[in-house]
Amino acid sequence: MEEKILKGIISFVNYEKNFATIEYEAGARKKSVNCKTGLEETGRKTQHFRIGDTVNFRLRLSDRGDKMTAYHIKFLHNTRLDLLIQRAAIENRFSGYLKKVEDHYFVKEIDSYIFFPLQLSPWEKPPVETAENLAISFRLLNLERPNRIVAELFSHNYSAAYKKAVQHFKNEIVADAVISRISPHAIYLTLFEEMQAKLSRDQLPDAKEGDAIPVLITHLAPARLVVKPAGPVAD
Repeated sequence: MEEKILKGIISFVNYEKNFATIEYEAGARKKSVNCKTGLEETGRKTQHFRIGDTVNFRLRLSDRGDKMTAYHIKFLHNTRLDLLIQRAAIENRFSGYLKKVEDHYFVKEIDSYIFFPLQLSPWEKPPVETAENLAISFRLLNLERPNRIVAELFSHNYSAAYKKAVQHFKNEIVADAVISRISPHAIYLTLFEEMQAKLSRDQLPDAKEGDAIPVLITHLAPARLVVKPAGPVAD
């Protein structure tokens, strides 16, 4: 029985206590079983389970030995999620509500009740607690990988450092960066006191930790900053 692979649908998820309920059929009977959603039990590196997920799983006795539990849970598909993906291909804009579970933020889509992890930029201020349960607009990212889809807000609250980086990037202004660390292959920089970037060692072979160097921002995105050495720092 432990080796038999079963198929079921996740009917309930408790994100705070890290467990879910799977409903499935055994013979002509409908049954349900709980499972932990940690990495060891799912058999995957990462997985965010949602209500409506169709999954494969196996059964074994729980640690207490008094009931069966599901393990090696493998995501197959989610019909409600598939409909959202189809809709996103036409207009990727949804409404939902912010939810916070421990230190992580989620967005619950208003019609399907599906929870999506909220992706924030390293330079974006997290939503304030007073924003929970208020309607917000968001888009879905990673549509080509259904079990890795995350939500991104349309309205962002970026830090002052990121806003300064945007101005430097748009206007091609030279910025002053400080070398925070040097590894055998890379030089790590800090810009505007909180933003991180790096260069290869061969770009600045004589660099030392603590040096201030002028750089130009060549690429700037909410999660990525790329720079190159530049001339003197502009006033």
